[in-house]
Amino acid sequence: MQSLENLRRKNILTFILLGVFVAFVLRLASLQLFNNDYKTFADSNAFFKKTIYPARGLIFDRNGELMVYNKPSYDVMLVMREMINFDTLDFCKTVGITKQDFIQRIEEVKDRRRNPGYSSYTPQVFLSQLPVNTYGVLQEKLFRFKGVSVRSRTLREYMQPVAAHALGYVAEVNRRDMDEDPYYVMGDYSGRSGIEKQYEKDLRGIKGVEVLLRDAHGRVKGRYDEGKHDIKAMPGKDLTLSIDMELQKYAEKLMVNKRGAVVAIEPKTGEILAYVSAPTYDPGLLVGRNRAANYKALESSPHKIFLNRPIQSNYPPGSTFKPAQALVLLQEGIIVPNTIYSCFHGYYFAPGHKVGCHTHPSPLALAPAIANSCNAYFCAGYRAMMDSHKYPNIQEAMDTWKDYMVSLGYGYKLGVDLPYEKRGMIPNSKYYNKWYGKNGWRGATIISNAIGQGEVLATPMQIANLCATIANKGWFFTPHIVKKIKGGVLDTLYTKRHVTMIDSSNFKPVIEGMYESVMHGTSVGVAVPGINVCGKTGTAQNTGGKDHSIFMCFAPMENPRICLLVFVENGGFGASCAVPMASLLLEKYLTGKIADNRIWKEDILLNQNLMQFVPR
Repeated sequence: MQSLENLRRKNILTFILLGVFVAFVLRLASLQLFNNDYKTFADSNAFFKKTIYPARGLIFDRNGELMVYNKPSYDVMLVMREMINFDTLDFCKTVGITKQDFIQRIEEVKDRRRNPGYSSYTPQVFLSQLPVNTYGVLQEKLFRFKGVSVRSRTLREYMQPVAAHALGYVAEVNRRDMDEDPYYVMGDYSGRSGIEKQYEKDLRGIKGVEVLLRDAHGRVKGRYDEGKHDIKAMPGKDLTLSIDMELQKYAEKLMVNKRGAVVAIEPKTGEILAYVSAPTYDPGLLVGRNRAANYKALESSPHKIFLNRPIQSNYPPGSTFKPAQALVLLQEGIIVPNTIYSCFHGYYFAPGHKVGCHTHPSPLALAPAIANSCNAYFCAGYRAMMDSHKYPNIQEAMDTWKDYMVSLGYGYKLGVDLPYEKRGMIPNSKYYNKWYGKNGWRGATIISNAIGQGEVLATPMQIANLCATIANKGWFFTPHIVKKIKGGVLDTLYTKRHVTMIDSSNFKPVIEGMYESVMHGTSVGVAVPGINVCGKTGTAQNTGGKDHSIFMCFAPMENPRICLLVFVENGGFGASCAVPMASLLLEKYLTGKIADNRIWKEDILLNQNLMQFVPR
């Protein structure tokens, strides 16, 4: 009996010892195989891994003129575990902050929700974009502040304060950026808009690492193993834009004190020659320590300065839509170039609708109807298509019309190489069935679509692209603002032709009408001596105030080099504001200067202020 009791005790003791041993082994395995804390601690005592940031890619205009480059900047880094006997007051005085600022910033750095990569063993960004003079003072006293180091960075600098909406800006990353891309850590910067965002991965380069050796007191003694374990930083790729800097500057100058957009495209390539969203701003305001305050001031403007109007504003295209309408009617055989429609006493009458028109001879064939911007002609043609017995029903006619418009670049995003592009609006049969019922609408019901009003909406870029498509007689390249990536290749989206559903032969009478418009129609004010220009005016109705002035054109007629869209909010008739501006821009690009006898046009536009009309 005694021996059984002893055996039981011996077994219990054995199990206890075995359990302790297993727990000990598991703990060792956990520490050595699954937990990096001690390794990190050991490495941080022996090594200091310094991140080397690459230079961000430079940006040039199409002629090789430098637009955006880099200037040196400095970040203050802290290793929390090393901040022993730290003189907080002296440090705050040195870098120009208060003690409260110091405490708040320390809390932000330690907050793993904001800074998921936080570790007390590794350098963390405490202050970014330190001014050069402050950096000099800190560098002299750096030995006093254990755990503090300075990291060299670069900030964007601009040769001239232009093209802000095209270039975009760079700002500090947030947690979402870090969660989506492990490249980023707290304190890093990335492109937030424009080209800087769209081509971020090309521009940012690849980070490097320099492994430095520490002594027993944590002081950096030099490079580890003669730098054999260092990783070189790879600079970002340089970009050459399609922007013509001189044309860009001139367009922005003419758009001062106005709201709207200017888009110029080289039709044979789809390259964007000028890209203006007005009002604009100096991109240098969003660089440096005052960036946040400047951003807030710009954002609070009632004129919506950050709205990228060429690709984000949806406007009624007005009469600039008529050439597209003509192309569809020709392709579907609803009209031929000699088809004649009349204006009845300056109006087009449809059941429940009366559409006004301009004073001009009547009746008209297609080319003179375009030249004189006859509303009645296009209302009659559109209604003839919607109510035609050629189609089983109006739904089929409507969707056929919509498909043509989509092939001409309307209704969906074009795919411009800038972020946040909007799609515009081309309605289909489902849209009207929902509003009126399947049998509750006819061509007269939706007659406003015929003249670019009603439910039709387009971005200025889409209108400019239509102009390029007409200049090319039926095809276009997706408009793009980057011409070349050094060491890289453009997306095939920008090198592949898009062919429309319209036969090239149908473009001839439309181009003839746009030429007649400049010679003796609504676009006469755009004429440039010695250059044959084709153009089309537009006036977009605006329920919130004065109408918008629109004009699209291309030149020379024989071999188009530039397509231009000018959209001036609250500018009135197309001929009153957009046309003279386009005339000057064509002359500037095609001849390199403005003739002395045409300076008066420039003076009128420069002194014109339309900013009193605040958008709703």
